[in-house]
Amino acid sequence: MIDYTQAREAMVDCQVRPSDVTKYPIIAAMLDVPREAFVPDDKKQIAYVGEHIALSEQRSLLDPRVFAKMLDVANIRDDELVLDIACGMGYSTAVLSRMAEAVIGVEDDPELANHAATTLVDHGHDNAIIVSALPATGAPKHGPYNVIMLQGAFEVLPDSLASQLKEDGRVIGLRLKDGVCFCTSGIKSNGKITWRHEFDATAPVLDGFEQTREFTFA
Repeated sequence: MIDYTQAREAMVDCQVRPSDVTKYPIIAAMLDVPREAFVPDDKKQIAYVGEHIALSEQRSLLDPRVFAKMLDVANIRDDELVLDIACGMGYSTAVLSRMAEAVIGVEDDPELANHAATTLVDHGHDNAIIVSALPATGAPKHGPYNVIMLQGAFEVLPDSLASQLKEDGRVIGLRLKDGVCFCTSGIKSNGKITWRHEFDATAPVLDGFEQTREFTFA
């Protein structure tokens, strides 16, 4: 029988803190949210491993270290509205809800979205909701947002999402560029997002976030 509380503490002490993530709101949120409640039943025993966990063919739960470092970069305040893209079964949304004023999670897989919505309610995350929509669509009616978090990689950030970010807002995700994947953060200023490389990390590219390929004939 796994002691999930002990496993959660070990995740924070052995994976998160050694990754130089020490901000109290992040540590407190990751200690509070039961990660095992946001994965499929047959994967609860590996909920706290230090790697991505496949939730479906299209969605993964990010490695705790990668997610924690993304949160560290985001530096979310308790008066901010966050858009959580491709939230899967809701773990990221749950953690974010312990840090932000409110969180909107977006997930297009009906089964994952239903699980996320139900589990968030069951665990008292009353400042978070799940919107069933394509990740690239976002949730414009609830925006604009102070922070947009992408739970996966992107090659191009769709204009539909960029337009939902407030002026001076931040977007954080894993970017695949020239065959290299890394975490990047962007700040919106005068309607334009300026990007900064943060740290190396990999994840599958989200549907709708791929670079359009141009084919030429010899």
